[in-house]
Amino acid sequence: MTGDSAIAEVLLPLALEGPYSYRVPPGLWLEPGSYVAVPLGPRQVIGVVWGLAPRAATEKTLRDVAAVFDMPPLSETHRKFVDWLAAYYLEPPGNVLRMVLRAPGAFEGPREQLAWRATGEPPKRLTPQRARVMEIAAQGFAMRAGELAEAAGVGISVIKALARDGALEAVALPAMRPFAAPDLLAGGYALNKDQQAAAEALRAVIAQRQHKVMLIDGVTGSGKTEVYFEAMAATLAAGGQALLLLPEIALTQPFLARVERRFGVEPAAWHSDLRPRERERVWRGVADGSARIVVGARSALFLPWKSLKLIVVDEEHDAAYKQDDGVPYHARDMAVLYGSIGRFPVVLSSATPSLETLVNVDRGRYGVVRLKDRHGRPELPEIGLIDMKRANPESSAWISPPLAAAVRETLANGDQALLFLNRRGYAPLTLCRACGHRLECPQCAAALVEHRFRRQLMCHHCGHLEAMPRACPACHTEGRLVPVGPGVERLAEEAMERFPDARLAILSSDLARGSLLRDAIRGVEEGETNLVIGTQLVAKGHHFPHLTLVGVVDADLALESADPRGAERTWAMLAQVAGRAGRGQKPGRALVQTYLPDHPLMRALKSGDRESYLNQEKAIRENAGLPPYGRLAAVIVSGAEGPEVERFARHLGLAAPLADGITVLGPAAAPIAMVRGRHRWRFLVKARREANLQAFLRLWLGPVKPKGSLALQIDVDPYSFL
Repeated sequence: MTGDSAIAEVLLPLALEGPYSYRVPPGLWLEPGSYVAVPLGPRQVIGVVWGLAPRAATEKTLRDVAAVFDMPPLSETHRKFVDWLAAYYLEPPGNVLRMVLRAPGAFEGPREQLAWRATGEPPKRLTPQRARVMEIAAQGFAMRAGELAEAAGVGISVIKALARDGALEAVALPAMRPFAAPDLLAGGYALNKDQQAAAEALRAVIAQRQHKVMLIDGVTGSGKTEVYFEAMAATLAAGGQALLLLPEIALTQPFLARVERRFGVEPAAWHSDLRPRERERVWRGVADGSARIVVGARSALFLPWKSLKLIVVDEEHDAAYKQDDGVPYHARDMAVLYGSIGRFPVVLSSATPSLETLVNVDRGRYGVVRLKDRHGRPELPEIGLIDMKRANPESSAWISPPLAAAVRETLANGDQALLFLNRRGYAPLTLCRACGHRLECPQCAAALVEHRFRRQLMCHHCGHLEAMPRACPACHTEGRLVPVGPGVERLAEEAMERFPDARLAILSSDLARGSLLRDAIRGVEEGETNLVIGTQLVAKGHHFPHLTLVGVVDADLALESADPRGAERTWAMLAQVAGRAGRGQKPGRALVQTYLPDHPLMRALKSGDRESYLNQEKAIRENAGLPPYGRLAAVIVSGAEGPEVERFARHLGLAAPLADGITVLGPAAAPIAMVRGRHRWRFLVKARREANLQAFLRLWLGPVKPKGSLALQIDVDPYSFL
């Protein structure tokens, strides 16, 4: 529509409940989904045309759309997705659009880039830092300044100094590297009978070109990835784009390599660690359709897809798909929504499917294909329980004698062992033995976690850091501060004492990221290390062919939590980590240390009877009206002053309307009553499945306007109960 008689309704990436109206100037062609620059106060903002209407007689003076960007418009499917997500999670649509426009540089257009290579001339002065740069540059590849500096472990200033000396020269690179077309025949896998049947079922769903959710329910090591690769190949053959969602950034790099082997081209990657220029390249490639395959974290769902025809959600049970900060949403559920709006299939894959997904299978809403045997090796790892009440571990030791003996035997046989503890740092609590004072975060109602390798105390809720004090801050006594409980660093310290000849690696997200973490994982895969100490990072999707023993150091951590999904998460985590063992040529086993060997979860884990345990868990949830048989929403009131927060929360509770099938619990101080200096009170809203929870929350909270430091946060379908 041209601007002679049109008004553009433009949604902006701000906390706005709806679009703003702008006049379309004469000669400017716009359509719904066009990306435009519009004035907002004294500045210009990038927004999206949400609708166009003929200009009606009005006394209002509308400002003109300033410019339209030359790029494919945001699709109607994506605009509906933004509106639906905003309505479901009670968020302003502008906040959701902000997640779509996460690459502002993409609107600036391609820019020439410079790379640097060696000229053959020696630098005037050769320092160790310059020598490392010249050694890498001498390999002949032109590299961007940042990449060259990172590879050499130096600052950008060293690159600039070498350029001034004439030792490096600049060469122009293409503005943006194009995405290559996938080769569907590049690296097909030899599938077994069960995999072939599952792949054929998925291909049939793809051929229907309709919305359907399919679950791949397969034991660890059964080859689920190879099966959904066939669904991706069918989608690509039909001309569509395919998105593979992963729960952790750490999994992205190994999966990129697997996707490249299968499809002959490097797929696009999308996660928070991408450099700005690569982020812009991927964003534009998704928008114009040239990026056919994307492997990414949950935020990849919001990329401006031109022709998305398949979403695969790997490890669909993983709680990392739930975002709690900013706009709270669950990427698995929103992937299903996107597929419903776009009328295309969604594939969920897991060895330990979530109860929500299994109940949808039971009700016939989702289809399912099952892989009951490991690919190439039928045996699942044998799981044994170590009763810690009888194992008699040594004082201040966390590895029981039976587990220690199993590790020694494994290492002596030339195999790998993994000790699993889902707790970062050295110790979760530090106490003073003189006065009982515990070291706490000044901004949160939480203990500081000791990270001994970095000689720091850290809050895992707000990121606060401080040095470990020599004396107790309360009584000033020196030498009486002691760690309480183990983290992976303390476990590693004990392991080094017990197994001094082991080649040890620690896999924890706070100790290694990016290339360091990738190198550590590769070292485990290739057998360079034979003893791994890991957190939940190791339980997700990794293939360690030399690993034959998994030892779970503390299996009881989450069993007694207030989280209604606590037992389910524990089951999934233990089953997944046990499944890392025996994926190569040798059989594997897992030993689980627990003080609750008679707990139904532990008995089911040992016997491998998943169905009986999950049926029991379903019955507990159904009787309590908890998800997936009921619905929950959390309402958090926070502010700088504790008494003010409490008063506001109590007044808010009195204003809650009565509604059939909906119960408001609270207010009560949140389990973590202060985070980042803000006091927190919480309501929990419990509703039957058929109740209109969103309408109730709008009726109750819509008129509420917190003042001063007070804030109100709504989390529909919460996964965190802190």
